[in-house]
Amino acid sequence: MAQSAKTLTTGLLVLDACNTLSFAAAVDPMRAANRLAGRKLFDWHYLTASAQPARLTSGIEVPGTPLPRLTTCDLLIIVAGFDLARHSTSQLRASLRRLAATGPTIAAIDGGPWLLAEAGLLDGHRATTHWEDLDAFATRFPQIDTRRDRVCQSGRIWTSGGASPAIEMMLQIIATHHSPRFAGQVAGLFLYDAAPDPTRPQSRTGLPLTHSPLTARAQRMMEQTLATPLPIADLARHLGLSPRSLQMQFQQALGMTAQAHYLDLRLSEARRLVAETDLPLTDIALATGFAAQSSFARAFRRAFGTSARSLRQQAVSPL
Repeated sequence: MAQSAKTLTTGLLVLDACNTLSFAAAVDPMRAANRLAGRKLFDWHYLTASAQPARLTSGIEVPGTPLPRLTTCDLLIIVAGFDLARHSTSQLRASLRRLAATGPTIAAIDGGPWLLAEAGLLDGHRATTHWEDLDAFATRFPQIDTRRDRVCQSGRIWTSGGASPAIEMMLQIIATHHSPRFAGQVAGLFLYDAAPDPTRPQSRTGLPLTHSPLTARAQRMMEQTLATPLPIADLARHLGLSPRSLQMQFQQALGMTAQAHYLDLRLSEARRLVAETDLPLTDIALATGFAAQSSFARAFRRAFGTSARSLRQQAVSPL
């Protein structure tokens, strides 16, 4: 995995009356990325609009540094929900404009895009927000190219429509700064299947998973046979397909061959065992289908850019 060497200093602005799931959707992908990498890829600090803690809709209070005190950051995340008119004070708008001028990546969740728009930071950009507010948003801010997409990226500004799209947005940010493979491994920690196309319209009834029913069945078989990987021809036969048809299914659903997906699953499990258990590396190699330690070592380094031994030495407790 080709990772950026830079730790992203991250300011997470939490507003009163945002929902807990949106808050978690911003924080937990960063925490999981740190845990999986064994180091701080994201160094985040909570920010609030004033000296008082932010109170989420669940009643949880989040203390933080008042936003005006923040001078700079690499990534600014804004999580908002209800009462947006109350939150959009002249002080908050001025703080957002001042920070934006320093050049960070900015990500806004749920009601967060509305606050960016009030500060004039979305003028001329594509943007989205929660589907409940989209029509009012488009009317209020005609200078913004309002989309019904789940996630929008426009330059260095990201916007998302709610908690579930926020997870997708955070995974895309991780993929941009590190790699798509690593973002997929972070998603796997949540049992989060590949996200739908971010440009698909938001839906009130949910969207289908990227996996087709057939590739999902194939993956279940792969997961059950990590130690003794099946030849693709045997896997296809169990599924009632030709090998060519199976390959086409994987290319269409996941954009990769069945062999590549199988290897990703094996190496993801190997990485988990290296980071989270004391099993000898030879046992881990056997448990993930590598008959020779040398082939395991080569595949591991090629996938993650480091040796299994080095990763184990760098592993940290969950952050």
